[in-house]
Amino acid sequence: MLQTLAYFASASPDQLMLLETAAQRRILTPNEGVFLEGDPSSGLWLIEHGRIKIFKLSMDGEEHILHLLGAGDTFNDIAAFDGGANPANATALIDSTLWLIPAAVLQTLIAADGHLALTVIRLLAGRVRRLVIQIEDLALHSVTIRLARFLLQQLDNPALSGPGITRVTIAAHLATKPETISRALRSLEQAQAIRFDRQRIIIEREDLLRTIAAL
Repeated sequence: MLQTLAYFASASPDQLMLLETAAQRRILTPNEGVFLEGDPSSGLWLIEHGRIKIFKLSMDGEEHILHLLGAGDTFNDIAAFDGGANPANATALIDSTLWLIPAAVLQTLIAADGHLALTVIRLLAGRVRRLVIQIEDLALHSVTIRLARFLLQQLDNPALSGPGITRVTIAAHLATKPETISRALRSLEQAQAIRFDRQRIIIEREDLLRTIAAL
């Protein structure tokens, strides 16, 4: 499982053994918290199976979901590598099994291996780029466009669909209200880009949905 992560794809057997020995397993139930924003970071988290939301709360308690993550994803990367506090909250959406790699172990490996350090820098830079795109979407595009893009992302990312991904969750991720998501879904259905099968959303015409998404 460690070797499937881009961070450790080229790690040596000794490095992998160190990581494996240090890793700590944690099992969570739905809505159980992993950590809180502002607390000291424990390290890098890896999802074996399940689904995790990374979110922040506004002053009035409104939730905004930054990331929806699933099996094979990592999270709290930045805090794990820079030694800072957790930048957001993390909670399980469904039954989940996680692994924690302590920050001290990661920092020891990076200090001793320049190639690993460059890999980490490159991957974190990619995450920053994706955050910039996410901010642009929120600032520049309508809810319908953002929702169309989200539905298209579901085709490639299983973590964005399935149990735990409700209209409330999607609304919190797209910085809007559940009723606005419902209206946008009806608009996409009327445009014949999607259809509903009970609680499932089926993409009928990917080409049309891409046009609506301005992609």
